[in-house]
Amino acid sequence: MDIGPSNWARAQREANVRIQFTDNGNDLGPVLAKMVSGTAARTFDLGGVQGGAEPEMYRAGAIVPWDLSKIPQWDGIWDWVKSVPYLKVNGAQIGIPVVVNADSIIYRKSVTGVVDSYAAVFDPKFRGRASMEDSWMNSVIFTAIFMKENNLEGLSRIRDPGDLEADELQAVMEFLKRKKRAGQFYKFWSGWEEGVDLITSGKVVVMTGWEPIVYAARNRGAADVTYAQPREGYEGWSNNLVLHAGVRDRGAGVEDAAHRFVNWQLSGEYGCILGAMRGYMVPTEGCVTDLRRGPMSFFDLTSSRTNQVRLPDAQQLDDHVRSKFLQMKGRVYWQNARPRNYALYEALWAELRTI
Repeated sequence: MDIGPSNWARAQREANVRIQFTDNGNDLGPVLAKMVSGTAARTFDLGGVQGGAEPEMYRAGAIVPWDLSKIPQWDGIWDWVKSVPYLKVNGAQIGIPVVVNADSIIYRKSVTGVVDSYAAVFDPKFRGRASMEDSWMNSVIFTAIFMKENNLEGLSRIRDPGDLEADELQAVMEFLKRKKRAGQFYKFWSGWEEGVDLITSGKVVVMTGWEPIVYAARNRGAADVTYAQPREGYEGWSNNLVLHAGVRDRGAGVEDAAHRFVNWQLSGEYGCILGAMRGYMVPTEGCVTDLRRGPMSFFDLTSSRTNQVRLPDAQQLDDHVRSKFLQMKGRVYWQNARPRNYALYEALWAELRTI
């Protein structure tokens, strides 16, 4: 995730690398096309992707495995994050998780009361004031988690809400179609700004979405915007760094530099900056450990000023994110950006949009 020119300059100094950051947009279709059929795998040295695309890129020869012996900070990554599916193929580490979180429900507590289930998103009581993201990658897994854990339409049989069998996917999508026809959703939101605007304006009072939307809404004066701990569990996700095949054409020095950069991203400084700017966590002990030596300064892109990260704030964020994974006792289901029935997901979501 981008942390801005001033903060990237810090990474250049500390990791002894030269960084030229280009945003890949994180829309997986174009990213995969550029990596597999285009020139991105040779033009760039490394990239970040949403979890699930790594095996496909690896099989296509677009990425190569990481050498964990060159990434000392790997030892400090939370154990359960190391076991995220799709980060390994036949024992080769093809993705490095540098950002993790677990997402659920955003709601206006003064209107809805306490929300502790995805049922609120589908409750007729909030018809026309509910919303989900215009993305099957997030909205389908949320719906599948809800239907699995409540055994709706016999879907307790779902093994992996992030990688549905064809019949499971059909059932989930039919459920969403019925809800959309009934007018349950004000709209499907798209993009950060629209998500923040909908919940802040009160047009929407309950929605599935990203936790930083809560922070942004509160900053705009909507103090009652709250993030739910749903009894059904969370959608876990990770942003992962992949090593492009082109580094091997440019010699060992470039490959070593890529490993140094990743090691810096897993260190305390990147984690502190990202946590303060976005509310996201790098899944290591580094940020809290570094801050025990004193506050850390960073350049805040949102306000164009230099701020400081303090230990209590970082510790609170660390505890909060970690607790989602630990308290749910296995009910964190990992987002998969490239499920086996990917084409069917795309087709059925396109149908839903036309309703």
